[in-house]
Amino acid sequence: MDDVDVDGIVERVRRAEGVWISAFGADELRARVREVDPGLPLAGVPFAVKDNIDVAGLSTTAACPDFAYVPERHAPVVQRLVDAGAIVVGKTNLDQFATGLTGARSPYGKPESVFGGGLISGGSSSGSAVAVADGTVAFALGTDTAGSGRVPAALNGIVGIKPTRGLLSTLGVVPACRSLDCVSVFARDLPMADRVMRVARGRVREDPWSREGHRPLIAEPAVGVPESLDFFGDSGQEKAFARFGGAATVDIGPLLEAGDLLYRGPWVAERLADLGDFLAAHPESVLPVTRAVLETGNGFSAADAFRAQHRLQELKAAADRMWEQIDVLVLPTIGTTYTHDEIAEDPIGRNLNLGRYTQFTNLLDMAAVTVPNGFTADGRPASITLFGPAFSDDMLALAARSLPVEDAMTLAVVGLHLRGEPRNGELLDRGAAFLRTARTAPCYRLHLLPSGAPGLVRDESSRKEIDIELWQLPATQVGGFLAGIAAPLSLGRIALDDGTEVTGFLCEAYAVAGAPDITASGGWRNYRS
Repeated sequence: MDDVDVDGIVERVRRAEGVWISAFGADELRARVREVDPGLPLAGVPFAVKDNIDVAGLSTTAACPDFAYVPERHAPVVQRLVDAGAIVVGKTNLDQFATGLTGARSPYGKPESVFGGGLISGGSSSGSAVAVADGTVAFALGTDTAGSGRVPAALNGIVGIKPTRGLLSTLGVVPACRSLDCVSVFARDLPMADRVMRVARGRVREDPWSREGHRPLIAEPAVGVPESLDFFGDSGQEKAFARFGGAATVDIGPLLEAGDLLYRGPWVAERLADLGDFLAAHPESVLPVTRAVLETGNGFSAADAFRAQHRLQELKAAADRMWEQIDVLVLPTIGTTYTHDEIAEDPIGRNLNLGRYTQFTNLLDMAAVTVPNGFTADGRPASITLFGPAFSDDMLALAARSLPVEDAMTLAVVGLHLRGEPRNGELLDRGAAFLRTARTAPCYRLHLLPSGAPGLVRDESSRKEIDIELWQLPATQVGGFLAGIAAPLSLGRIALDDGTEVTGFLCEAYAVAGAPDITASGGWRNYRS
């Protein structure tokens, strides 16, 4: 087990802003690695756990410090993974009490998507998704009640598995909406997600919500797409999804109506069944936006709950008729992306937009698999989700491998990753391909950092274009590549001289204070020569 880079993991945990709430130290991780039987199916594989799932020896906070407790044992789903040789690194950040899809509702910080540009990480399993996407861990556990195992996967370019309810035990999980909660799995690719699912699934006798079941595999499943979709004005996401236009079309109106019941109906009151006493006793311990969502549950009566259940049963019948026409439904995971600033303008309304194509899933007892679908023209991640009826999990995983998805992003590099420069091999080793040279719009400055590398910062006072290169990087390699990029560099949006935008390396403004301005050279190669 000497190949487990404990020091590297600990360092990435330390510098990942807003991603981790707690973690084991290097000495404890090394001791655990030494104890692992190398013959186990997940021997030495590092993983993260969302901090509403119990890990013995680390506090469970649900992103609320006053709620915290230290469990004496692992949640059963965590224990299965540990027994298979996987190494728990620590607990990750989340939208408080798993209430939200933005990743912006936590006192422990607001993680940004690994693709930078101020994009939200997505929630509520924000930290778990980022910890996988940035290469710190190989997989992570999240939870998914309304989309929390899929929206963060979409915004970070990774795989998200939302199993059939009960397939992974929720014992030892702080409930959000107990009858709908699922433990979810994040991984950088489908083979790893499949390895984790094979270990983690299975009935737990002490868990009253646990269940088992299987459906036969279908070699060539009939795939359906919606008759129409709302992308909230996002033409980039609309174009990314357009490649599935050849499939059969189905009416998803009943699904969307079912989804509306989750936050606009009495299921919000179910969250109070477990959290109501804490909320009443510690109202100031709960973030205002989280408290506002939870308190809407007080407005529903028992009669409202029964009326909603009756309507849901009718919608389930409509969904079952859909499965008579198709085997797999494909939807965009999210209709659009948001930055943290955009979420702050309308935290509840835009949260609902993020859940438009996710929040019906558990109400209608479906399984779902989320996979990357390339990138928009301006470098934002695109994603799709495959849906099937309960216990179609294996079929969905098989179908996801054969869908015609795009799997590369265009990356702008400025300095040491240019062709012939010392770090260009990091791109080549990950299968990146050179596309072309390009120039930035005249709104950036180039500085020489103390490390000897250049740093590009946005500055509207600049009137100079900067020479850059565009490379195509396989989507599955993005996380691992980013793991090797240290502060003050990060990914962000770079405007080009032709009016388009791409994802590329930008430098934090604080790092260029006092650093020589080399903008006049027009680029790193010119400066070096």
